[in-house]
Amino acid sequence: MNNTYKVLSTDMDFLTAALTQVRVSVWHVQDDREALMDYGGPIEEYSPLSIRIMGGRYFRSMYEFRVQK
Repeated sequence: MNNTYKVLSTDMDFLTAALTQVRVSVWHVQDDREALMDYGGPIEEYSPLSIRIMGGRYFRSMYEFRVQK
C-alpha cells in the first residue's frame, strides 16, 4: 500500500488538483495527532479561505489537504 502523500498548501497546488480531478482527503492535524475528517474527492471550488470537496466546505487554516502520490 502506498502511504506517500503531498500536502496541498498553495493556490497553485489547489488549482492543479482541481484541474486534474484527483481525490483530495481532508485531515485534522494537531500536535502529534492526526485524524481523517473526510476521504474526500475532487475539489469543486477553492478560495483563499476554504475548499469545497464533495459539497462540504473546509477552512484552509483548520485542515490539511492531501493527495496520494
